[in-house]
Amino acid sequence: MELSQIRERWNEVLDALLEQDRIAWLAFFDARLAGFDGKLLTLDFSDSRKLGSAHEFSEARLRQHRLLIATIKECFDIEVEIAEQ
Repeated sequence: MELSQIRERWNEVLDALLEQDRIAWLAFFDARLAGFDGKLLTLDFSDSRKLGSAHEFSEARLRQHRLLIATIKECFDIEVEIAEQ
């Protein structure tokens, strides 16, 4: 699968994510899909740093990443890892 194909169907992933967890949906709905090398999907949050503050969100972020990975697997039937810029 190519990055352009993921971009074309990204709303499908977000809709499925929203049905499962609204907080995870909020965390990823404004991410830009920056790159995909066949395994690693890179998300760019440079325009929105709503979760980037003095608060510690690492445990919640890991759970959100797992949910996003599972949702992408469900929608596209591909295994990915997530990276953030």
